[in-house]
Amino acid sequence: MNEESEGSRRSWLGRLAQGLKRSSSRLGSGIAGIVTRRRLDKETLSELEDLLIQADLGPATAADLAAELGRERLDKEISETEVREFLAVSIARMLEPVARPLALEGAVKPFVVLVVGVNGSGKTTTIGKLAHFHRREGRRVMIAACDTFRAAAIEQLKVWGERAGVPVMARESGADPAGLAFDALAQARSDGIDLLLIDTAGRLHNKANLMAELTKIQRVLRKLDAEAPQECLLVLDATVGQNAHQQVETFRDLIQVTGLVLTKLDGTAKGGVLVALAERFGLPVRAIGVGESADDLRPFEATAFARSLLGLAGEGD
Repeated sequence: MNEESEGSRRSWLGRLAQGLKRSSSRLGSGIAGIVTRRRLDKETLSELEDLLIQADLGPATAADLAAELGRERLDKEISETEVREFLAVSIARMLEPVARPLALEGAVKPFVVLVVGVNGSGKTTTIGKLAHFHRREGRRVMIAACDTFRAAAIEQLKVWGERAGVPVMARESGADPAGLAFDALAQARSDGIDLLLIDTAGRLHNKANLMAELTKIQRVLRKLDAEAPQECLLVLDATVGQNAHQQVETFRDLIQVTGLVLTKLDGTAKGGVLVALAERFGLPVRAIGVGESADDLRPFEATAFARSLLGLAGEGD
């Protein structure tokens, strides 16, 4: 890793730790309040399990973590820091299988990413940040503004496109999203684009209409590329906590979700929900967001996330 990349990575790790401050403070202060005895007993383990549930890691994950700690350290001396280190290692191990960034090297061109999620989840901003990230990595990127029912979304994408130096294909408000997606893919193929990011509507009040729209977009894309879209990313707002589970279930019923992006982790004490989602659904976590700036969305890394969640500096050994 060159010096510039190492500096960028350290900067990101710092932002990640700061972004997860609310979640780590909740867990850290809770663990400090529970681990008051030098020896780990069953009462302490039970309280710790309750704390992990309250931190949105979910009952099953909390029970597994408490049980693992009990097997290793029950009736043995342990400190608050040791508990946090133990949990960080265990959580990182749980997250490792889902820490899978988008793999574009050697992929078909254009690699088509359909981005879905409820309105307000940070979907449009995520597309802008993904465009910025991959453009900076040297890829040719295009955005298709297929949430044609929200004029604000179209304008927001145009602003992001200007910032990142990325073309944005858009139509008038109310235009056919599938037709726009088809035209965008045709243009992307003609222009030698590496990555095509397609925004979609997120109106869940009428799931039948949304499902029909997403199915139609997929169908017209496959007239040009039988494998498109290569990725279907579901964007989730971490501040909704356990409600994120319902959103995953809903969108899995609508379309084949291939990966998750967790946003707004800096605005919540519910960062543990990512662990619960990973354990329950096993879907790849492609990226996470911890702020508003273009550099605050980065590929997901299990160990860095786990240690920041527990308020531990650095990445460990």
